[in-house]
Amino acid sequence: MLTTMPRRIVATTLMLTGSALPALADVAPVPNKGDTAWMIVATALVLMMSIPGLALFYGGLVRAKNMLSVLTQVMAIVCLAGLLWVFFGYSLAFTNGGALNDYIGGFSKAFLKGVDPNSVAATFSNKVVIQEYIYIVFQMTFAMITPALIVGAFAERIKFGAVLLFTILWSCLVYYPIAHMVWYWGGPDAIGDAAKAVATAADAAAKTAAQTKLDEVLADAGLIFKWGALDFAGGTVVHINAGIAGLVGCLMLGKRIGYGRELMAPHSLVMTMIGAALLWVGWFGFNAGSALEANGTAVLAFVNTMVATCAGGLSWLIVEWLAKGKPSMLGLVSGVVAGLVAVTPAAGVAGPIGSIVLGLIAGALCFVFVSYVKNAFGYDDTLDVFGIHCVGGILGAILTGILADPSLGGAGIVDYAAKPGEAAAGDFVMATQVLAQLKAVALTLVWSGVGSAILFKVVDLVVGLRVSTENERMGLDIAEHGERAYSL
Repeated sequence: MLTTMPRRIVATTLMLTGSALPALADVAPVPNKGDTAWMIVATALVLMMSIPGLALFYGGLVRAKNMLSVLTQVMAIVCLAGLLWVFFGYSLAFTNGGALNDYIGGFSKAFLKGVDPNSVAATFSNKVVIQEYIYIVFQMTFAMITPALIVGAFAERIKFGAVLLFTILWSCLVYYPIAHMVWYWGGPDAIGDAAKAVATAADAAAKTAAQTKLDEVLADAGLIFKWGALDFAGGTVVHINAGIAGLVGCLMLGKRIGYGRELMAPHSLVMTMIGAALLWVGWFGFNAGSALEANGTAVLAFVNTMVATCAGGLSWLIVEWLAKGKPSMLGLVSGVVAGLVAVTPAAGVAGPIGSIVLGLIAGALCFVFVSYVKNAFGYDDTLDVFGIHCVGGILGAILTGILADPSLGGAGIVDYAAKPGEAAAGDFVMATQVLAQLKAVALTLVWSGVGSAILFKVVDLVVGLRVSTENERMGLDIAEHGERAYSL
């Protein structure tokens, strides 16, 4: 959907040229106030997912003696990740990386060099832009919540210093590269302009030169993006990425003292329900905001987020009711999160009915992993980061390749070169798309899984990963922070 050009620019052009059409083509696009307002709201909503949403969701699930430690870890990660993003994270994720551009960006925008209130960033529509500052902060909130998700897998037993050091290393060596590989590209106008030059070339030599330029523009993208994989709002970048890192972390730290023998029930499911509700509301910014405009795609992502979440919550609730005899509130909110996770990569490309099916499958599948697979293998994923985020993310990423099919109500894929200057519908081949999705999932699992294992080992050697037995029994609130969440 193209944004209408401000009337003052149209009027000025008419006065100077007598014809709007030729001159308008030379006028640089300017941000639309409606898009700007929506992206500011969406960014605030995504921040709310981390603090207080995720913090309360996780905090309620741990024992009372560790409540404050989880709140501190999540908020500290948010602060740390935000500064890292400004210093060099944004640049490494969203600029050209030269010889390493398939995998990582460069430092051309480190410390936001060259960015000011007039700088703009591309959206997914030709000749439509938003202020670069709001794009930076929007993407910052993703970089904040992703490492915060990881700590749920080994809550109640990790040193606070280890959390901070791991966040720094993991953000630099895992998150930024994955974000670059999945989401970095030249933008629709760069492709459209290069394709137009090919179409209007006057002779063979000019056409060859123009085609070379088009090839360069198409090559200026991250590896997974060039594979054609779809990840609308972070199925690979956020959920699979964090989920597999969490599994590696919980395996390397080992089980909590008394795990499997002592009762380790959540201390406040009320807090967890409040956190889940905040996550659900904030997720509209996460998914619908990823359209980068206030347009039809944002509305589609909004609807899909709503219905998939409803389906995920009810699916888990009903399956648990049938399997265990009672429907639990914890199961309901877990299913809600599973539905949110699964629809994330598909939010802007699937149809509402497809999203409902996705939510139904996600709720049931994640229940099986959390209730049975975890027990069968005996790993202590404290807050089920792997069972919900990684498993739900994998499911959503793969099924995106099916649900995006226009014959199933999906939005298909966009070809910016077929009709230069327009976002034309591309040829959708389900088998090809699913293969691209599988490759994206596999690379994310390997990159994050292996990378996280190395980084956990480095952190263990430098500061140590796990608190002492005495401190773990005491609780991390007192042992690590010298204060209590509750003084009653």
